[in-house]
Amino acid sequence: MVLPLAPFAARTGLRGMVNAANQLAATAGVEALSQGGSAADAAVAAAAVMAVTSPHLCGMGGDLLAMVCRPEAKPQALLSVGRAGSGVDPARLRAQGRSTMALRGDLHSVPVPGAVDGWLALHERFGRLPAEAVFAPAIELAEEGFAASIMLSLASHLVHELPGAGELCPDGALEPAQRVRVPGLARTLRTIARDGRDGFYRGEFGRALLEMGGGIYEADDFTRSAADWCDPLQRRAWGHDLWTVPPPSQGYLTLAGAFMAEHLGLGDNPADPLWPHLIVEAARAAGRDRPEVLFDGADGPGLLAEERLLSAATRIGHDRAAPPDVIGTAPAPDAGVRRVGDGDTTHLCAIDADGLGISLTQSNALDFGSHLIEGSTGIFLHNRGVGFSLTEGHPAELGPGRRPPHTLSPMLATTPDGALSHLVGAMGGDAQPQILLQLLARMLRGGQDPGTAVAGARLALDAPSAGPFRLWWGHDLTVLVESDAPPGWLDGLSDRGHRVKAIRAFDPTSVGCAQVIAVVRPDRGGRHYVGAADPRSPEGGTDSR
Repeated sequence: MVLPLAPFAARTGLRGMVNAANQLAATAGVEALSQGGSAADAAVAAAAVMAVTSPHLCGMGGDLLAMVCRPEAKPQALLSVGRAGSGVDPARLRAQGRSTMALRGDLHSVPVPGAVDGWLALHERFGRLPAEAVFAPAIELAEEGFAASIMLSLASHLVHELPGAGELCPDGALEPAQRVRVPGLARTLRTIARDGRDGFYRGEFGRALLEMGGGIYEADDFTRSAADWCDPLQRRAWGHDLWTVPPPSQGYLTLAGAFMAEHLGLGDNPADPLWPHLIVEAARAAGRDRPEVLFDGADGPGLLAEERLLSAATRIGHDRAAPPDVIGTAPAPDAGVRRVGDGDTTHLCAIDADGLGISLTQSNALDFGSHLIEGSTGIFLHNRGVGFSLTEGHPAELGPGRRPPHTLSPMLATTPDGALSHLVGAMGGDAQPQILLQLLARMLRGGQDPGTAVAGARLALDAPSAGPFRLWWGHDLTVLVESDAPPGWLDGLSDRGHRVKAIRAFDPTSVGCAQVIAVVRPDRGGRHYVGAADPRSPEGGTDSR
């Protein structure tokens, strides 16, 4: 099925800009800027609207990661990643015959959600508006209703019969443009705006999740904030410093891939058949041992050590694909059949007149997450715990209070003098670092503007046998190439030994949706912002002032 695409958005703003995968969210963010709010206010306002209008992508039952850049200050990373409940016991699951974490229907795969803690941490540190004003657009949409997007209506077929889905789907699967009201979300957002984190984690939602867990969670699990401010990871490539969140995020793969691609001499012309080959090989070399080295507490700077990256790059040749790697040995979780309309994640970015920039990714993991719903509020619970291992002694083994390996990879780029140049992020599961690598190569190496870069053809690695969040474990690794790619991509990849499959152009389920804001500083001084919202999202938008 070919979905109609929204008009491609590339906008210029002088005083501020917000990019999101939903126009309602972008508009809410710009409203916050117009009221005198900061980019943090705008980002939280947009994120809350996304939680209401796009529960197939994200929500209060998921996680959030962000990068923040202030003028004349080192970027900061925010990890708002939920921790496994105090009652989880991997040995008990193994004794039941389990070898992997369940993808659906099991609260062991539902760490305490971190998204709300992330919103509040951003607002507390960088916000200027009252919380009531920041959450007002989301509350209004939840109470008064919004038109179901094409993607939400398609995705609703996955969940409309689930227990607790009646608030979102009171009369069955949604139709496009059907008015949707979610009063439980409105009530929850009002409580958060009034009472902060206690209103959520120790209020109606937290008490219900504690009861649902039946011993998986303890009351103390809801008292510790999931939001951790920490030092970001950094690597230089193509004349810019690239910054991303540290482990347990896989963001290091973006920086590692960019470093290796530059080292290998990636050219500035994406139409060159060598270009996609080097992108693929850099991504593969960066991620070949990810299942073994990515875990809560992993040494992020060590994963980006120059000696380590140069050693990994030695396996890459210009004329031939490297041999396949299958590092992990555990079978993939039962993924089921992925259908058009499935979603994963959403990215948004915001910048204000003072130059504060936010790159924010939030997610329910796979489409509506675990397909478990806290019924009183109607909040879908994520399944980010599927990233844990059940192998005894594995560094990412499930354990009380641990954070799972995470696909979310928001990032930003600065010039050598420390000035913000790009806010970049994408949805796309395992493929997020690959998507970001291509965007960075197009913009920083090739000199493309955000609109051209975001609309450009993409490729992504896929292992059909592996299931979601297990990309590097597949024996049948395939390069998916959008059909509007330059003519030499397919043959160039095949001739070098890659398994290649053409997919339709602008396919968000395979190559994700990205958001970019670039900061332009003309020689005569001053700055303005240029943004692009991915045309692969039929509901995306950029708004500015």
